[in-house]
Amino acid sequence: MPLPAILLIDDDDSLVALLSDRLRREGYAARSCGDAAHAEQLLRDDLFDVILLDVMLPDRSGFEFCADLRDRGVETPILILTARGNITDRVTGLRLGADDYLPKPFEVQELLARIEVLRRRAGRTATESRVFEFGDVRVNFDDRSVLRSGRPVELSRREFQMLSHLIRNRGRVVLRDELLRTVWGYRTLPYTRTVDVHMWQLRRKLETDPQVPRFLRTIRGIGYLFVRRSEGELLPTA
Repeated sequence: MPLPAILLIDDDDSLVALLSDRLRREGYAARSCGDAAHAEQLLRDDLFDVILLDVMLPDRSGFEFCADLRDRGVETPILILTARGNITDRVTGLRLGADDYLPKPFEVQELLARIEVLRRRAGRTATESRVFEFGDVRVNFDDRSVLRSGRPVELSRREFQMLSHLIRNRGRVVLRDELLRTVWGYRTLPYTRTVDVHMWQLRRKLETDPQVPRFLRTIRGIGYLFVRRSEGELLPTA
């Protein structure tokens, strides 16, 4: 099972070095960056269990960055770290979507405890089960593995993120633009067929007949709908 992953976004090099080392010694996979632009790239490339976010970033406000992640549907727990510890800033951060707020300076033990609380809370409130099954497919969100008829299925990082988002929003039509923002991290939306290409790959790997999908349905001109078929349930028209 992979180590729980923490993304630390802070331009204080000494603090980043200290926390990264301690997090790794505590059993976390720690990644770090010093600005929002680099953080965007890391979030597009990897999945994280908790984000530690400084407010005073060189290229963008951490508050703005937090709000943007939530607007794009990113549900990863966010813990704000900042020297701005007044009550107004704390309330602002929480209202913009942060899950917790820890003013600097702080004790590392307290930070570790808060990370554990956020991970437990996320585990209790996640909308998907840690193991989700449909047809002959079994998706394990803990180790990000997929089995079909008991055999491993190799999904790319983007394919797994896309599948996870559709499962999490099962029964609801997910717009292509939403997938571009949530899975690919686009802030402005280019014309691209990448969502359709990834959907075809998912169907090819997971559907019995990719041309007539049972679970990963297309709603023409709008987006996609994940349907887990149950007895007596009517499938929507593709």
